Amino acid sequence: MTKQAFYKRLKSYKIKQNNERILIQLVKKCRDKIGQKLGAKKLYHELKNDIKKQGIKIGRDKFYTFLRNHKLLISRTKNYHTTTNSNHHFYKYKNLITNKTPTRAEQLWVTDITYIKTQKGHSYLALVTDAYSKQIMGYKLDSHMKTSLCIDALKMALKNRKYPNQKLIHHSDRGLQYCNPTYAGFAESNGLKMSMTEKHDPYENAIAERINRTLKYEYGLKTIIKNTKLAQKITKRAVYIYNNLRPHLSLDLYTPKHVHINQNIEYKSYRKNKNNLELLTF
Repeated sequence: MTKQAFYKRLKSYKIKQNNERILIQLVKKCRDKIGQKLGAKKLYHELKNDIKKQGIKIGRDKFYTFLRNHKLLISRTKNYHTTTNSNHHFYKYKNLITNKTPTRAEQLWVTDITYIKTQKGHSYLALVTDAYSKQIMGYKLDSHMKTSLCIDALKMALKNRKYPNQKLIHHSDRGLQYCNPTYAGFAESNGLKMSMTEKHDPYENAIAERINRTLKYEYGLKTIIKNTKLAQKITKRAVYIYNNLRPHLSLDLYTPKHVHINQNIEYKSYRKNKNNLELLTF
């Protein structure tokens, strides 16, 4: 190797090392802002302009390889805990959304309850999410799983409506809290039409369960938290980031807030078989 070739290779190596240091800093900064579990595709979407400003040329595939080589990829995790008690005698509503997809915001809300571990026992988080925009419309976290927990989450969702004159379906599992006449009566008195899962189909309430998992694994709610009060603070921050900052693959990498206001995407279902889906016309 000539002296000129040696120094040329050395210079190229130093540039590569410097670029990798910059990329690592950008990745860590982005994850500190949006979430430590932010995946490769979303990271690239968020960082591509910053990467370009740094004069670094790297495509999505090479960026993925870079993350893998530096052990910055996120491993997948699963959660099978259930909080649903459908063994009760309250009226169970029919499923109004089987094989149907929403066409606008505030046409279909999905609800669910998930558990949060604390040093003093379990706390519970009730969520109300818009199926079209994936925006969390309302939530409530407390140390109990009473019907009032879900009512409080629904009250927040109703307060946050942007299109209050549109018809709206409320979809949930057949849990005791949602079938309770107090809850169902409150929902119906506010113009919501009740709908519930009928089969043990994981896709029937997939949106709600996916959001539960995202909040837990990306924003620290999966860990054992000191107490309910601290869990409430973490949840408040997590919901804000989720709605306003975090890009979603199913939303063409827009945020839920953006999609809820602009309604400019075609709905993407989580179901594997999407050929038989119909538009929700309610």
